[in-house]
Amino acid sequence: MTHTAAHPRVAWLGDDFTGSAAVMEVLHFAGLPSVLFTEPPTGALLARFAGAAGVGLATTARAHGPDWMARTLPAQFALLDALRPALLHYKICSTFDSAPGTGSIGAAIEAALTVRPSAAVPLLTAAPAMRRYQAFGHLFAGAPEGVFRLDRHPVMAHHPATPMHEADLLAHLAGQTALPGALIDLEALAHDPQARLDAALAGGARILSIDSIDAASEAAAGRLIWDNRARMGLVAGSQGIEYALVRHWQDSGEIGPAPSPGSAGAVDRIAAVSGSLSPVTAAQLDWAGRNGFALLPFEARAACGSVADLAAEIARLSRLALDAARAGQSPLVHSAAGGQGDQVAGFRDALAASGLDPETANRRIGEALGDVLDRVLRGSGIRRAVISGGDTSGHAMRRLGLQALVAIAPTIPGAALCRGSGVGVHDGLEIALKGGQMGSPDYFGWIRDGGGPRKEAVRP
Repeated sequence: MTHTAAHPRVAWLGDDFTGSAAVMEVLHFAGLPSVLFTEPPTGALLARFAGAAGVGLATTARAHGPDWMARTLPAQFALLDALRPALLHYKICSTFDSAPGTGSIGAAIEAALTVRPSAAVPLLTAAPAMRRYQAFGHLFAGAPEGVFRLDRHPVMAHHPATPMHEADLLAHLAGQTALPGALIDLEALAHDPQARLDAALAGGARILSIDSIDAASEAAAGRLIWDNRARMGLVAGSQGIEYALVRHWQDSGEIGPAPSPGSAGAVDRIAAVSGSLSPVTAAQLDWAGRNGFALLPFEARAACGSVADLAAEIARLSRLALDAARAGQSPLVHSAAGGQGDQVAGFRDALAASGLDPETANRRIGEALGDVLDRVLRGSGIRRAVISGGDTSGHAMRRLGLQALVAIAPTIPGAALCRGSGVGVHDGLEIALKGGQMGSPDYFGWIRDGGGPRKEAVRP
């Protein structure tokens, strides 16, 4: 398959909204115009972004099971495949969030192969720019305390939905698919990765896990993926795929140096909602509460009750948030401040008593936070917002009626400020989608200031 300007270099289907936006950010800030759609686009909407080098479609696949994936994902992959991209990418979280029954990466790869057959599927999860590293098949991830193997990570080893008990990604994936795997490790990348790839294919491998820890291994991984796109046009992984491709394209002279990104400029107030349980987000909430943000706890237990209970909670928080905005503060509505505390305990007790399944309850929370944000933006005139939490972002974004996102200013890798496009009152809204474990402690303030590079970014 030969890439031409008439077709995207990469089209990606994301398993959540924040990660999907991160792919678009990598390409866009490398000088490759890209767009992320938040729902299957119409022909007219596609035409608005004709000529984009990257085209993505965000989903909530990470929160669903294999049956949902088998029913839903092939049609979405087919929509992107019809654009004839050089590479079709199933985008996963850089911490490999998945389990056999929830967010199965194996099931998603199987669904993608029904649309775009491939000799094998390269799997690149590491993204060194985000402190995600893979060495000899094992994934490591950074945290404020340091870098940890994933099964010993202070957050991912205890994730409430998809705890990681195995850092060897092929071993973890074996519980999700029968497709045989092989590893292209650091030694192979440094010496003869093509020979290792050819041997793996000859041995029957269908999934090729690729190491990456630094610029050299990342560039080698990018070259390997790009050079083999004719027979392996389907790839899976985090935005590490795009980081690797961009590094290879720049090293080979296929694209020029990345232009210097700027800031979108400071505003006096923003509006934000958060459904994240991460301690990283908890630290960001703490900073925000001390720096001009009004922290407004959302009683998540209302999502386990009646429709009237949830509507009352949405109305209550909307009033409080609008009062805060009128007083010159930035309202920040949150359903949790970390994985413990009264908010979380109350929700878990209510969920157990209700008999409701967790997926439905979490969807209701995300939609409710989206409804609050919608009302606050409409009532205050605020034109910049943040949604924190990967699953929350998908549900909340749909309540705003935004259909497409384009990056406008960087922050911490993976959490850029974007401009949204839609048919309603929020068309043109500046919005950032932040995964729970992403961002510096002052992230909400950074977005209020307009994003953009800083001489000394606070380490995530």
